[in-house]
Amino acid sequence: MTKPRRSVQFQHRGSNGHHGRRPSISETSEAVSEPGSPGPKMNGIGEASQEEREPPPRSDYDKKKQTFITRTIWTLVMIAGFFIAMFAGHIYVIGIVTAIQIVSFKEVIAIANVPSRAKNLPFTRSLNWYFLGMTMYFLYGESVIYYFKHIILVDRVLLPFATHHRFISFMLYVIGKFNFFNSFKHSPCSALTIIGFVFFVGSLQKGHYRFQFTQFAWTHMAIGLINVEAHFIMNNIFEGMIWFFLPASLVITNDIFAYICGITFGRTQLIKLSPKKTVEGFVGAWILTIFFGYAMTNVLMRYQYFICPVN
Repeated sequence: MTKPRRSVQFQHRGSNGHHGRRPSISETSEAVSEPGSPGPKMNGIGEASQEEREPPPRSDYDKKKQTFITRTIWTLVMIAGFFIAMFAGHIYVIGIVTAIQIVSFKEVIAIANVPSRAKNLPFTRSLNWYFLGMTMYFLYGESVIYYFKHIILVDRVLLPFATHHRFISFMLYVIGKFNFFNSFKHSPCSALTIIGFVFFVGSLQKGHYRFQFTQFAWTHMAIGLINVEAHFIMNNIFEGMIWFFLPASLVITNDIFAYICGITFGRTQLIKLSPKKTVEGFVGAWILTIFFGYAMTNVLMRYQYFICPVN
């Protein structure tokens, strides 16, 4: 004799008025989508909908606000670093100029570089940096000898380098001893051979002439564009910090004023090359930069640190 089966009810059955059968998918979705039902919307198979998982898109105002905050923070950080380096002394400012000079030279040289061909020419990159070093040696030496001659010309070690500075620079750049093996046999110091231009001619390889001469011309163009300009900037620093600080501050403030006036009053596009530049930002930055330059000049002229040459 079989035992009578007990009536067992499961939680997902009989709770919604439908005894003895499972609710359909449509009924489940309707029950979940009722206004009083808590929790995220479900798509019928127990997963949150795509709209609930993705955050709502930010408005243009929120994007501009976040960009403004980020730019303001980094602007203050860079301005603080600039002032710290400037008041630390002339040598620290020259160090910053030198670092920017080297990084700029590297970026300009990379434009004309072809890595697949440079691998077959091991001396290509070495020659680029060699010419940079020789140019820096010549230009830096000219400035140091001129502004610190009262120190260099009385030193027994530095006096020969100061007296023959241009000749040494010329020899390093243009020519060395042609016979490498003979020079190395006679003196280890004479191993600095095939220097500069002669080294470049000796490194030419058949099938790569056009690429190598392109690199040679591009290197000297970068040197004339970057190193010579950096040389004049350092001379301005030696003549008085005002000649470096004032032009740099005008460029910085002009960019800041253009951004502020552009996001505040900008309506008319300035050029198609940069869509975010506006006529209102350009004019506003121009006017405010003139007032800033006039006021800053009157302030800096009162301090000998800015107007006196280095000694």
